[in-house]
Amino acid sequence: MVTAEEKVMGIAKPIVDSLGYELIDVEYLAGGNRAKLRLFIDKEGGVTLDDCEKASRYIGYALDVEDPMPTPYVLEVSSPGLDRPLKKPSDYERYKGRLVKIKTKAPVNNQMVFIGRLSGIINEKVEIKLDGEKALSISLDDIRLARLEVEF
Repeated sequence: MVTAEEKVMGIAKPIVDSLGYELIDVEYLAGGNRAKLRLFIDKEGGVTLDDCEKASRYIGYALDVEDPMPTPYVLEVSSPGLDRPLKKPSDYERYKGRLVKIKTKAPVNNQMVFIGRLSGIINEKVEIKLDGEKALSISLDDIRLARLEVEF
């Protein structure tokens, strides 16, 4: 069965692509009086408030027509932030050299959280360099969450 998030992704992705942005993620948060439907977009150099407003307007029109959500919701379109999630294999190549935090589904070397410098992706395995230049490979299927770490 297709989730509400997947339906929204299918509707919003072509719109976001046509505007020159990348659709990073869709979150549906039910609860309270109104649910929240959050879409995260990005582009080279980052998105502005005007970019989010423009995308929100076009996506909102399409969602009003398609009506994929089970309940009333508030639509939010925003940047994924400095600590953006890494979702697709291309993200791991795009952010090569950056500091990342990876949480695994099960322990790897008796550990489930790793912070290291991203080396890229090879054969469906994410390569990171931990402290002391020790390298670690983690299968994409074993990653629960991966995010860029903010460096100052």
